[in-house]
Amino acid sequence: MSSPRKYEVELERRTSYLDQQVGDRAREKFRTTAETNVMSGPDALQLRLDTSLSRTAQQQGRSTSASHTENGREPHETTTQEGFLPALHGAEGLSLEICGASVMRRPGENHQDTEMAEITNTTLKETDSEEKELRTPSKGEWRGVITDNTLTDNGTPRSPTSGAVAPLSPIVATQSHQDQVINTLPEALDKTNNSVSSEQHFVVVAIDFGTTFSGYAFSFLRNPDSIHVMRKWEGGDPGVTNQKVPTTLLLTPTGLFHSFGFAARDNYHDLEPGEAKRWMYFERFKMVLHANTELHKGTQLSAGNGKLWPAVEVFAHALRFFKDHALQELTDQSCTQINNDDVRWVITVPAIWRQPAKQFMREAAYKAGMVSRDYPEQLLIALEPEAASIYCRQLRYHQLVADANSPQPAAPQATVAADMAPGDRYMVVDCGGGTVDLTVHQLEEEPLGGLKELHKASGGPYGSIGVDEAFEQLLHNIFGSEFIEQFKRKRPAGWVDLLVAFEARKRAASPYKTNPLNVSLPFSFIDYFKKTKGSSVEAAIRRSGYKYIKWSSQGMLRMSPEAMRELFLPTLSKIVGQVITVLQKPDVAGIKYLFLVGGFSESPLLQHELRAAVGQSVRVMIPQDVGLSILKGAVLFGIDPAVIRVRRSALTYGVGILNKFVYGKHPPEKLIIKDGIEWCTDVFDTFVTIDQSVAIGDRVTRSYTPARHSQSNIVINIYCSERENVQFITEAHVQKCGTLKLDLTRSDYTVAPHRRELQTTMQFGDTEIRVTALDILTCTSVKATIDFLNK
Repeated sequence: MSSPRKYEVELERRTSYLDQQVGDRAREKFRTTAETNVMSGPDALQLRLDTSLSRTAQQQGRSTSASHTENGREPHETTTQEGFLPALHGAEGLSLEICGASVMRRPGENHQDTEMAEITNTTLKETDSEEKELRTPSKGEWRGVITDNTLTDNGTPRSPTSGAVAPLSPIVATQSHQDQVINTLPEALDKTNNSVSSEQHFVVVAIDFGTTFSGYAFSFLRNPDSIHVMRKWEGGDPGVTNQKVPTTLLLTPTGLFHSFGFAARDNYHDLEPGEAKRWMYFERFKMVLHANTELHKGTQLSAGNGKLWPAVEVFAHALRFFKDHALQELTDQSCTQINNDDVRWVITVPAIWRQPAKQFMREAAYKAGMVSRDYPEQLLIALEPEAASIYCRQLRYHQLVADANSPQPAAPQATVAADMAPGDRYMVVDCGGGTVDLTVHQLEEEPLGGLKELHKASGGPYGSIGVDEAFEQLLHNIFGSEFIEQFKRKRPAGWVDLLVAFEARKRAASPYKTNPLNVSLPFSFIDYFKKTKGSSVEAAIRRSGYKYIKWSSQGMLRMSPEAMRELFLPTLSKIVGQVITVLQKPDVAGIKYLFLVGGFSESPLLQHELRAAVGQSVRVMIPQDVGLSILKGAVLFGIDPAVIRVRRSALTYGVGILNKFVYGKHPPEKLIIKDGIEWCTDVFDTFVTIDQSVAIGDRVTRSYTPARHSQSNIVINIYCSERENVQFITEAHVQKCGTLKLDLTRSDYTVAPHRRELQTTMQFGDTEIRVTALDILTCTSVKATIDFLNK
């Protein structure tokens, strides 16, 4: 007989499916008819499911759904017709579809292909090798529609179809609506977004993909408060709690997956020196996504043996390991087969990552088979400090690290959120292995429990690997750079052993300890130094002149607490300085709490330094399971992605357009004349500005028209800047950051009797930039993507 757990999972799977098909009314009907008989067997369960679906379909015919409230309007009922196409999020899942008037390439930029299109204030013209001149429309024509030949106040024609100025005016970051996105998507596209969903998952699995350590946790939607953290890992360091595994990957000499985590490290260590040179061992490879400003799909990583390998394959191998491990664990616990389609996946990334790095992680997830390009919404990208923020608010006071300088709560069982009121502000400091992220959130009154980001994510590469780098520099100073680099090449497994030994001592470093910390030097290190240098390690340490570093007769490098603190100090100073800088900003004044999270936050030295620096102005709260805060919060984010209601734009985004030339305002060198009309070229059409508040559901809409019916695609350059006020795409601080593509290959598009208007909508309020496109003529969706990795 099957176990009760199996039926419980089956019920969860089918009710999840039911939600997508007939809505909450049918789900309630199904629950009332099946709840008391759920244990009577799968046949009875299937019968009740089929009955509920059949009855509901007959009664409803057409289902209704409430559209999203936009710009303060109340929700209204809309009809969802069967067969309406699902909401598009682009093939990449993070496409930016920017509809506007005109897009210009920088002077000297190469065509990406023969389908690259120039968008002008007159018409969208396909570029080819023979015809590169811009042309103006015939009299009365604008964006492929017949206009009334009237002009607006700024001299541009008005489209009678949409009633909007063509080109649509860019967002102006004035004081009155700095925190708004003024254009909204038409009601027809709202229907598209709400009509069909591919999501039928009933379990959320979050992967905290860290620079030094990684792990995953999961929760069934039926019991979202119960979060299970995977703790059963093969191998492990003695004396260290293995809540996560090292982010290490071992590939065979031919590039096939061999092992990940502790197993990868241990297997690599067991290889003979000559054999180890042939195998590819990767560690701390996540940092390449942050440090590489020219990240692209062909980016390569260097293995421990110096061999280069495609980075996307390295990340895909790691994600595939977690996917397979999680599905097997879920299957074992639920006593039934859990498939990939049953899972919503969440991957955490630093908040300071730019769009190319986020897209790279998504590309790796596609390659790992974790999610399909047809249903990109099955994967969510979670920002690490946001995930920690969600989790920390629900903690109880007895789950926090005790602080003698903070007042003790009257009720230790009370939650932190119970002491927070709407309008309260708090900072989240996420200190990980590679990066440090800082965000500031405010508790919103409506909806209750919602969060608003007050300050765009800041931080930098100040993670715990900075301490490792300081230790490596210490070894260079003592034993010589030439020897250390040679040892890393000739004895890679021995070098890994040395770093593992230091990791254990680094975690034990505390401001309250007075005993020396002993770092064990591998025998291969001691032996290789004697063979190459002709002297002992002990002699080298004495010659170095370091006062607080001695040699132990047991073969250990003995470091005093002062010496260890000196290794921490440069990294800690950067973190504390960044926190103080944000606290002093006027727009985040009144911060009451500071949550310290992340793996590096387990360090007593870091906790002590931060409390000493800012403990008098804000209350520093540190969860007892500080290293798992992000992981557990990511699960909660996967259950309710809309909990973060408002975010801040990391950059200013836009495209290049032509505007009517205004003497005295526009530079003379930007003047072009076509058919007697004076235009200003290279104008930056802004969609959203840096540090602008953008709420979930806020949309920016533009419209494009293809040059001819047979055109197969439209490609538009996207530009970005770290400045708020941008006038032209040719300014030094403006750079091309991506390309937008509208796919026009469907046959019914090419035979349309009228010129097409493609209404494209972007959403900047999510963790990734989302885009949808709608063909106004046929009222069908258009495949639209943005590529940040192929600039």
